[in-house]
Amino acid sequence: MTKSLYIAEKPSVAQEFAKALKQNMQRRDGYLESETSIVTWCVGHLVSPMDAAGYDPRFRKWHFEDLPILPEPFRYVLATDKETAFENLRALMGHSDVDTIVNACDAGREGELIFRLVYEMAGCRKPVQRLWISSMEDSAIREGFSDLHPGTDYEALY
Repeated sequence: MTKSLYIAEKPSVAQEFAKALKQNMQRRDGYLESETSIVTWCVGHLVSPMDAAGYDPRFRKWHFEDLPILPEPFRYVLATDKETAFENLRALMGHSDVDTIVNACDAGREGELIFRLVYEMAGCRKPVQRLWISSMEDSAIREGFSDLHPGTDYEALY
């Protein structure tokens, strides 16, 4: 049986999503799981832009004449002390029984960015669906789950 992996932005939101799914969820280390779903969270920004010194050590102390520093391409790093949370997400995305990833991070540019950077850094290529809701009421969450959109519809936000 295949499963959908729902990725929320915060643990408290993931708990609300798990309740709204109305499935027999079992608590695991860093996620909740049923026969058909896994619900987990990002704990905010797990991936951040690399600082200028990461591109070139001379930028550790840059000078006005170095500006603007515009690396091509931009590179990203794991946020300090968030490695375990990231590895949990990468492992869940890689589960052989997970066939769909649901970006359930907050509706907006920041939520899209938080999800996409983790998805990209994890090297995931599974199809993405987008949950887009503006209310945490149980009925609004369930309605959003029944009206998921392709993740590609939101690429412009990323």
